[in-house]
Amino acid sequence: MIRVDRYKLPNGNHIILLAEGRLVNLGCAMGHPSFVMSTSFSNQVLAQIELWTKPGQYAVGVHILPKKLDEEVAALHLEHLGAKLTKLTADQASYVGIPAEGPFKPEFYRY
Repeated sequence: MIRVDRYKLPNGNHIILLAEGRLVNLGCAMGHPSFVMSTSFSNQVLAQIELWTKPGQYAVGVHILPKKLDEEVAALHLEHLGAKLTKLTADQASYVGIPAEGPFKPEFYRY
């Protein structure tokens, strides 16, 4: 349902107001669910913390979030999905060739 309201001003002009003045993608229920927004905002916050705590490590420009931080965001949201992340044993980690604490995918891998 798209909410569109038209108001006539005393001078004869009109104002068209969408979604009661709220964000259209949220106010009209066409935007991302709150869970998706939470994961996106979490990624943004962790990226800002990474930049703030490591001055000089990143040149000015666009960078890809380190895989370890991306996986941290995923781990923080698993409970909401009813999932539980288990730890790799030393044997499992050795078998798949990754550290037991992650990251679990190479930096070039895109989820």
